[in-house]
Amino acid sequence: MKMKLFALSLLILLSTNALAQNEGVPNVSLKNLKGESVNIRELASNGKITVVSFWATWCSPCKKELTNYAELYDVWQEKYGVQVLAISIDDARNTAKVKAYVNGVNWPFEVLLDPNEDMKRSMNFQTVPFSMLVDQSGNIAYRHNSYVEGDEFIMEEKIAALLKK
Repeated sequence: MKMKLFALSLLILLSTNALAQNEGVPNVSLKNLKGESVNIRELASNGKITVVSFWATWCSPCKKELTNYAELYDVWQEKYGVQVLAISIDDARNTAKVKAYVNGVNWPFEVLLDPNEDMKRSMNFQTVPFSMLVDQSGNIAYRHNSYVEGDEFIMEEKIAALLKK
């Protein structure tokens, strides 16, 4: 009896994990820094591997992570054809701070605004930085909470692994 229960539990765990790995990007529209509406599902299902990083102007590890992504961005684009989306969860009152900060650091990738945290709620995470890797079909292949120096190289390993599939 214990063996059957163990086998059933293992099967449920593996099934749940497999479903989580094939979870698609939610159908949420956000604004870019120009005020234009952008649908995340469409943007992340364009045949490119996509790194999505949630951040806020008050979050130092978030800004460090995105700065390190920016330093690798040209290489990632050349080697893997990757796109990076930086999604700010700052509230509507701080949108001007987001624009000013991004203009100052001159990140080479798309920055989107999630002032009502619609995308954050859809992804069901609590704290930033939060990053995810989306495959060429728009499925979430990897999730990562927090940031420590060097995590960008783990992300690159995950990107490279997606191309080998």
